[in-house]
Amino acid sequence: MRVIAGCAKGKRLKAPSGNTTRPITDMIKEALFNVIGPQIQDARFLDLFSGSGSVGIEALSRGAQQVIFIDNNPGAVRIIYENLDNCGFGDDYEVYCNDVLRGLNVLHKNGAKFDYIYVDPPFTVEGIFMDVMKKLDQVDLLQPQGTIIIRTRRHKELPQAFSRLIKYRHNYYGESAMHYYSLMA
Repeated sequence: MRVIAGCAKGKRLKAPSGNTTRPITDMIKEALFNVIGPQIQDARFLDLFSGSGSVGIEALSRGAQQVIFIDNNPGAVRIIYENLDNCGFGDDYEVYCNDVLRGLNVLHKNGAKFDYIYVDPPFTVEGIFMDVMKKLDQVDLLQPQGTIIIRTRRHKELPQAFSRLIKYRHNYYGESAMHYYSLMA
């Protein structure tokens, strides 16, 4: 696993030990950032269920203004810090060891807003996909032109719309799917 592009291009990234995380492949990560494109420049990015931090680190490397990482696994949080240090990033990030749903409440209370919210829940926890999408639909964390991207198993169905969010794109990559949501007009 490595940083694909930007100021940290080529840097190797560690993954947490064990099988509790499922790092994104370089191919899927590259496809994701091809969709986002140059809009990542100066964007505020939220990486939920961060694992190794690979996606948020890629956003920083490509010019994101700020990235917030949230993962509830202390081992994963240690690895995120190691990967950030290895890439030489300054103070343009925050890392929280917290339950994602609680973390979303805290961010909402603090008035945080993001251009991109990347969500990569554990595939083994069936109900978490709807729980986190319903919470993202309730809390006001997305900028008006922002995007929520959630990675699921290929055959996991997610609603076309929630009360405030609408799916505008989905792509399949092997056993994974990426679903893209924006705020309804």
